[in-house]
Amino acid sequence: MCLAKAYFGGKGENELLMEEIALIKVEDGKLLVMTLFGEKKEITASIKEIDFRASRVLLERVGA
Repeated sequence: MCLAKAYFGGKGENELLMEEIALIKVEDGKLLVMTLFGEKKEITASIKEIDFRASRVLLERVGA
């Protein structure tokens, strides 16, 4: 099984947000990111890119 990593991206650098991501859900204009182990984070961001080959989700902060 290949789980994703989520990063905040910008200006050529990526900041790791979470690893082992099993679910990303949009709720009330925010993203709920959940790992395989049940860890959850709710963030105000948008999805900029999903790379399935690299198991990577690139996010962009909204309103910052």
